[in-house]
Amino acid sequence: MTISTVTTTSSPYRAPLAGFAAQLLLLAALSATVGIGTWGWVAGVVYGTALCGLLGFALQRAGMARLGWANSVTFGRAILTGGVTAMVLTPDSPVALLVTVAAVALAMDGVDGQVARRTGTTTSLGARFDMEIDAFLILMLSIYAGAEYGWWAVAIGAFRYVFVAASWAMPWLNAPLPPKFSRKVVAAQQGVMLVVVASGLLPDVLAVLALAVALGSLTWSFGRDIAWLYQASRVREAARSRWSAPHREHALAG
Repeated sequence: MTISTVTTTSSPYRAPLAGFAAQLLLLAALSATVGIGTWGWVAGVVYGTALCGLLGFALQRAGMARLGWANSVTFGRAILTGGVTAMVLTPDSPVALLVTVAAVALAMDGVDGQVARRTGTTTSLGARFDMEIDAFLILMLSIYAGAEYGWWAVAIGAFRYVFVAASWAMPWLNAPLPPKFSRKVVAAQQGVMLVVVASGLLPDVLAVLALAVALGSLTWSFGRDIAWLYQASRVREAARSRWSAPHREHALAG
């Protein structure tokens, strides 16, 4: 129902509003069935407001009047992530339901990209939207795991946000990276391991080990990318220096 609503709108603002209504309905359903606390409601509403407001702004900026099928799938994942957020911030939330909703959201991650490629509707907005929802879902799951196994596990979800903050001070971190299949594998691994750990099926020792492996592989992936970006920035700087030197010499000679 949500997908058909958001794909038939003609205004960049109506689709996010429909999504916000769906977010409230999901929160209400969770409240009526399993119960979500005050902080869960607050977190869910704040998340939904930020999600839909930023999406409306992004659609307007991109000149898009409709989400399209692929972005609608991502929007559905985003709404489910709002439900996960509310349950993570609610003490004693049913583990089975939280894990199920998170697993569905993760499983849908491969659908939106397939839909975009099959329908020829791949956009930079869609790729960024997909990445941000993935990152936030991982953050929420890492907070859930951190509350149980140690707050160091939150570093799994915080890694990307620290990287973004660092890029404000070091703009060379914003340069595009070459595609790497291993980067996708590491990203997918985070979600799978966090869901398995959140399920409580693993003994404590194995759960901690899984979190350590997830954090270690993420550190390796980010470290490799940062090293590549730094080297690329040095190469660009050297090229600019070589290019500007003849011009300076010509200006002095003139």
